[in-house]
Order: sequence, then C-alpha cells, then structure tokens
Amino acid sequence: MAQVKLSFRFVVVLYVFTSAQICYTDDNPNPREKAEMKPDYYPNGLNVDDIKVTSKMNASKHVPSSSTITQLWHSKGKCPKGTIPIRRTKEEDVLRAKSVERYGKKKRFSVAQQNLIDAEFELKEIDEYASAYVDGREFYGTRATFNVWNPKVQESNELSLAQIWIVGCNSDDDNTLEDINTIEAGWHVHPELYGNTATRLFIFWTSDGFQETGCYNLQCSGFVQTSNKIALGSSLSPISQLHGTQYQITLLIWKDRKGTGDWWMRYGDTELVGYWPSSMFSHLRESALLIEWGGEVVNTVSHGHHTTTQMGSGQFPGKWFREASYVKNIETVDESNTLRTTNLNIASDGNCYDVLTATDDTWGRYLFYGGPGRNANCP
Repeated sequence: MAQVKLSFRFVVVLYVFTSAQICYTDDNPNPREKAEMKPDYYPNGLNVDDIKVTSKMNASKHVPSSSTITQLWHSKGKCPKGTIPIRRTKEEDVLRAKSVERYGKKKRFSVAQQNLIDAEFELKEIDEYASAYVDGREFYGTRATFNVWNPKVQESNELSLAQIWIVGCNSDDDNTLEDINTIEAGWHVHPELYGNTATRLFIFWTSDGFQETGCYNLQCSGFVQTSNKIALGSSLSPISQLHGTQYQITLLIWKDRKGTGDWWMRYGDTELVGYWPSSMFSHLRESALLIEWGGEVVNTVSHGHHTTTQMGSGQFPGKWFREASYVKNIETVDESNTLRTTNLNIASDGNCYDVLTATDDTWGRYLFYGGPGRNANCP
C-alpha cells in the first residue's frame, strides 16, 4: 500500500490509473482549507461508548453478539492516522461509464416518494422501491441499522441497494428537478460502477437533482472524509446468510447545527467517516423535508420483461428474520436535536418487491423489505 502526499485537487488524476490502494493526506498549509475533524454537535442522548461499531445477530435469537463486519481491504493493511483510504479507480472503471463526465454519477432522478416530486422526472429505465419514509416537517438526521446481503443483479447496467435517503426540496409541490438536494448512504451491488457484483459501502449526494452536481463516494469533490479506517466504495465482509447469521451495519447521519452546519456521517457507533459541507446545498443547508429507508433496484426491462434482479436477500418481507432484509432501530433527529422513533409511510408496488413495517421493544421501529424481481405476479 502506498502513502502519498499531494494537493487534493490532483488526487483524482493520480488514482484513476494507479494499481494500489492509496492512503492520502492533505498537507495544504492554509488552515482555512483544512477539513473539520469532528463535529461540535451530536444528537441528544447519544452514548458513543456503549454501542458496538457493528454486530452480528445470533442465528436463533434477536440478540446481538460481538462479531463485526469489516472491509476486505483491511487484510492488506491499514492507513496511518492523518490519511484517508481511497479505493483505486481503474481505467476500465471509467470506460464503463457512458462518458468521463458522467463517471460516478447517477443517470436519473432517484427518490422513491413521489408526493413532493413530480413523477415526470422518471426516465425509461425503471427505479423500483420497497421503502418507508417520513415527510412533512423539518428533520436534522437519522440513525438506522441494516443487515447486509449480496443480491443477484441480472444485467450489468442494473443495481440493487439498501440505503438512507435524506432529501431537501421546497415545502410545497412546486419543485423543479434542480430543487432536489439529497444525501444518501448504505450498501449496494453496482456492476457498472465497479466491474463486479461485490456488496459495497457507498455514499452519494446531489444539490441539483442529479443533473450536474454530486457523485458516488469520493469520485468528485464534495464529501470530506476524515476516517483512516473506512474506504468508501470498498467491499463488505462477511454478509448475511439465508437461514443463518445476519450481519449488519449501523449508519448515523446528522446536521451539526451548533457548529458548521455540515452533515456528518458515522459508521457503526464510533467511527466518524466525514461530512457533507452544508455550503454545497440549497435546501439541505437548513434541514431535510423527507427521510427514507429501504431498498431500490434499477430494472432495465430486458427483452420486455422485468428482470430477476433481487432486492435485499431476494426474499419477500413476509419471510421475516433470517430470510428477509431488514432496517431496524429507525430514528430521526428532530428540531430539539433528539433521536426519536416516528411513524412510517410505505412506498412499494408489492408485486416485484414489497415492504412491511412494525415496532417492538428490541428493534424499535423497523421494516422488512425486498423481493426476487420477476415472478408470477411480476412478469
């Protein structure tokens, strides 16, 4: 593993064609351009010492144990403090994109809830969802735990994911595409972006409805990474097994309202990954109007039929624990900066993929979601 020191604006040029994982450090002497290393403001009641970074669920009980999900690159070494890991981007990765300018960007508008955003923004490829959301008031963050799977993706230009969406837009229905701001994070299988079907941790953002701004991971300037342990876009291991051990990750994203106003992300309950500067956004500069959790699949309708691309485990949510995908302990950060459970609305067609929600004392507010794609009710 190579360690390099260089100005940030030259990083992309260097690592596009390198063959090694990079540990990058910013030695810019101008302190005004230095990254913030930690937030000034955490959600109320957050105890960072009592909760494990990740856990696995015992195969027979809803009880967490101490085993963890890791990233496979850790077996090759780790980055020293003061640097960040950057997943290498190969020449063939860029060539798979429709153009160099669109590499690492989304092709279309991609938020499941349609009350705030006109459905005319949907294009020919079909984004399908099984998710739950809250809207209609101001939100300042969310925390949730996802079990991690490796869904089958039929076509190389399709994808399957599980994620958090944090959305900012106008408070009425008078939104243009450029009004949409999003912050997104979760796990996905995305062959077109990475060249294989590994399950990977990812982030995404846009400030203009996926037109010109934003990208996955660190493929453009925007998200400021502070962690030397997490490589965005790198694969996760181990993953959940049908009828077996359930491996999970916890993500917390919140707005540092008393500090810079930036949106911070924490992986597990101890590792600060970095932040999205609030200055990049219009609506998210103040708060979010919609937060959503669940799964998404891009269906290319290959040969006139729905594809067999799976969402989550590939099982419908009625299969429940050890078979279906879940998001549990769902909370939002309210105007008092407190993490709270909330009632959820559902976005799903139910035939190809579906979602069920419930509440209990152990999992709090949770949902099961997913499905197999093409089936007798989804031709």
